[in-house]
Amino acid sequence: MQAEIVFKYFQSLTENQREQFEKMERQYQDWNQKINVVSRKDIDELYLRHVLHSLGIAKVQAFNEGAEILDVGTGGGFPGIPLAILFPETQFTLVDAIGKKIKVVNEVVDGLGLENVTAHHSRVEDLPGQFDFIVSRAVAAMPTFVHWTKGKVKKESAHERKNGILYLKGGDLTEELRNYRTAQEFDLTEYFEEAFFETKKLVYLPQKYKA
Repeated sequence: MQAEIVFKYFQSLTENQREQFEKMERQYQDWNQKINVVSRKDIDELYLRHVLHSLGIAKVQAFNEGAEILDVGTGGGFPGIPLAILFPETQFTLVDAIGKKIKVVNEVVDGLGLENVTAHHSRVEDLPGQFDFIVSRAVAAMPTFVHWTKGKVKKESAHERKNGILYLKGGDLTEELRNYRTAQEFDLTEYFEEAFFETKKLVYLPQKYKA
């Protein structure tokens, strides 16, 4: 079973969490036949390329009970839905500008019985509220993403790490992060042994970054 790759790296899951992760494959396969949100190649490796990749954020930052997390450009629900399963006491807001993707997100959320997720068909700039952390998977270059999410991070931190952006990216980010001196890069190969993660990174940009 594909979900075993998740259980390998997250061994203290409850029975309910394990069942939710296992159900994801059927949910996405069913919906992907109606509305294509994940490429055919990727649907066959859903747990490696999407679920485990999303959970790379959790290897760097655990979210507290009551924390509020915003997933920008969530697509079919990544990284937000896997993180919402892992942190059931944390509130997740998923936003995407493409309505059909949010339709799939809502159906998957319902199918998995997740009560800590709300999804919005909207541009992030038009979304009200502020959040502890903003998470995303490479929807734009960092300067563009920072511009989109300006003013969306709470000033008061509820975690040891200061509030900010947790951004999954790949490849050489030297040029892209040149203007962000306080950005930190984490190689996902530190946490996962599969070859897929060799070029994958998580970038943390604290709210008060220094350019």
